[in-house]
Amino acid sequence: MSMNQVNLGTDPREQVMTVKNWLITSLIMCIPLVNIIMLFVWAFGDGTNKNKANYAKAGLLLMLIVLVLYAVIAIIFFSVFANALKDASF
Repeated sequence: MSMNQVNLGTDPREQVMTVKNWLITSLIMCIPLVNIIMLFVWAFGDGTNKNKANYAKAGLLLMLIVLVLYAVIAIIFFSVFANALKDASF
């Protein structure tokens, strides 16, 4: 923490993220499985920048919404498929 942060009383978690920080975040998000783990770490970690924490929470919420939609579509598809097989006369 620099002297300016101490004198101003600003929390390092509230600072604006730099382009470099966002590029590193984006690169980490490209790695399978690591991205999901890091979203949980960033969303619920204590020392995480608030911008990154909000980004991670939004990403997890979006993943949950997509997962629920996929589950609903899969249930509808398989129920229609099972009904079609039942009605088919072989």
